[in-house]
Amino acid sequence: MEVILLQDVEKLGNAGDVVLVKPGYARNYLIPKGLAVEATPGKIRVVQAEKEQQIARDQKALINVQKMAEKIAKLKISTPVPVGKEDRVFGSVTAITIANLINEKGFNVDKKDILLDEPIRSLGVYSVLVKLEQGIQTEVKVYVIKE
Repeated sequence: MEVILLQDVEKLGNAGDVVLVKPGYARNYLIPKGLAVEATPGKIRVVQAEKEQQIARDQKALINVQKMAEKIAKLKISTPVPVGKEDRVFGSVTAITIANLINEKGFNVDKKDILLDEPIRSLGVYSVLVKLEQGIQTEVKVYVIKE
């Protein structure tokens, strides 16, 4: 019996897949639990159309994220920090600081998306990785300058 999965089922398939299962398994487990519906030609066409629409949405979202990555890569962010004798920085520049500076430029980046091994504790220019959606990463230049 062919069924359309409404949810991901381990060792069987993902939501939207049309799978062939034994009739008892479909009638006694999948359909009553709301995990699947019986596959009819009309329902199969609807599911395929939804999959195509989802693929188109994903591609459009990927293009938007790539454009955003290019814009972020062009950013040059400077953060003034208080310094003491011999240009020793008081405190440090953290992922939160960098995320806030990027957000001020009009992008929506969370502090968790800033891949910084350790806080920046000296003056200079740093390339910091920014993790975006769908596994895309980009670098942003951070200038740590005297206040």
